[in-house]
Amino acid sequence: MTRPELYRPIRVSRIAADGIEVVVETSEAERAALAARMGLPAIMALAGRFDLVRESSGIVAATGRLTAVVVQTCVVSLEDFEQEIAEDFAVHFVPEGTESDDPDPESVDEIPYAGDSIDLGEATAEQLALSLDPYPRRPEAHLPDEASAGVDPRLAGLAAWRDGRGPGRGGVQ
Repeated sequence: MTRPELYRPIRVSRIAADGIEVVVETSEAERAALAARMGLPAIMALAGRFDLVRESSGIVAATGRLTAVVVQTCVVSLEDFEQEIAEDFAVHFVPEGTESDDPDPESVDEIPYAGDSIDLGEATAEQLALSLDPYPRRPEAHLPDEASAGVDPRLAGLAAWRDGRGPGRGGVQ
């Protein structure tokens, strides 16, 4: 197994019953490697703060805050721009093979681990990936007028077909 770009293992046995706070800071090289993995032009800053509490059955409850400054490419103008991210999160680190089958998207995410170590670096990277806007748009970017004017004339035939007016759908042929 290859080591992830951001690797910060911590032993579960090191986490006291009353909890521990761990801060994950990143180097320039780690941010560059993560940016390449995530298809981003750059990650300018990235940090994660974890408040860890050991629960029963090897479960480690984590709450925290992710802060980052990433460079994304605008889907409208195709220009790169900086985006600040600040997100609170909650996850449970669970022993491998004990993951829940709960399909509820509102339930706390679970991250399986093997042995006695959890990786807060990869958890930080995963939280960043979840926080990224899949369709980033510069605040001042606007669609061209023709894009919002309705159906593109080149696609009018498809629109007629979709609306039941096209060939083979009872429409004019």
